Amino acid sequence: MQVTRVQIVARGLTNCCTNCGARTLFVPGTLFKVNKQCSVCGFVIERENDEGFYLGSASLNFGMTITLYLVPIMLLAFYDVIGTTLAIVLAGVGSLGFPLLFYRSSRSWWLMNYYILFPHHLPANGGKGRAGEDDNV
Repeated sequence: MQVTRVQIVARGLTNCCTNCGARTLFVPGTLFKVNKQCSVCGFVIERENDEGFYLGSASLNFGMTITLYLVPIMLLAFYDVIGTTLAIVLAGVGSLGFPLLFYRSSRSWWLMNYYILFPHHLPANGGKGRAGEDDNV
């Protein structure tokens, strides 16, 4: 089974396992808990000693919060579409709320971004699913 980059993008945008496409990225019934591995294909999602998965998705989340939420509020306030006090309140509430709402997507999108660059690391493509462990590089 070869997983193409298009399949990786589709799976990443829908919060699915990058390797098999099953909806197993997150623990059922929870909003923020990532499964350690896919229950369908065994793909290791959450790695014990890999801070990059968390830090990368957090950076992506913060960047999206600034780009998609805070900059538009700043521009609305700058052009006097909304008042400064309202902009400050919206920015304060949104700087906490937007990252929470975008959390699941940011975790999935970060995984997607990694495997877009290194699709040969996916177990379905002959890799071991972990950076630095693949002999087929």
